[in-house]
Amino acid sequence: MYAKKSLGQNFLNSKTVASEIVRAGELSPTDTVLEIGPGRGFLTEELLGTGAHVVAIEKDDQLIPFLSEKFADAITKKQFTLVHGDIVELLETKKLVVPSPYKVIANIPYYITGFILRAFLEAEKKPERMVLMLQKEVADRIVARDKKESILSIAVKAYATPRMVKKVPARYFTPEPKVDSAVLSLENISSKNFLNPSAEAVFFDILKKGFAHKRKKLAGNLKELFGDKTVPLLKQAGIDQNARAEDVSLDQWLLLARP
Repeated sequence: MYAKKSLGQNFLNSKTVASEIVRAGELSPTDTVLEIGPGRGFLTEELLGTGAHVVAIEKDDQLIPFLSEKFADAITKKQFTLVHGDIVELLETKKLVVPSPYKVIANIPYYITGFILRAFLEAEKKPERMVLMLQKEVADRIVARDKKESILSIAVKAYATPRMVKKVPARYFTPEPKVDSAVLSLENISSKNFLNPSAEAVFFDILKKGFAHKRKKLAGNLKELFGDKTVPLLKQAGIDQNARAEDVSLDQWLLLARP
């Protein structure tokens, strides 16, 4: 079982880290878990150990027979469902069927991180929680560890509460990646900040415009949208007219987007 670079495979090899991922998921036997890219089934074993029903999506032809044999007993007991497919294609074509409610817990291929976050957070049937292994740099940006927000951090926080669970050094993977990773938990997932799809669209339009030119002040970036009303609107939202987008909180962005 060798890792394929083309599929972004870096297999987790630490039982301690796998256990912490599962613990962050707060699983019970009544839960349904969606695992993306189970690989050799290292994390899968820990997930099944909670008694939860696991639906695993694996794209690699080579791993399907291996996983089918390894988890034959769980498949027979209907605790484990193995789907041979590409998660991106399944989501784009709306062919992915997962019982609701569900949680997403996975060591995902890093090259599809943005797609995975957007697809599940914007989905009509959102997961209750997501616990993901990400590049540490990306996880740091999402929680805004340096106290500077980004379009990614605000977009995620609009739907969920991000929490850094654990830094994971590169040595805990096979093959060893060139960067460290981190386990990120996204909790309290909902669309409570948006009354309808149009409100959601307005919010993200303003957010994209606001971050369009990072070195410019927010007022300058938003003038294209609001014209002479820009400064009064910033003041109304409690935003300094000299602020940059990275200094603005989620609540302030939401105030800007209010009709």
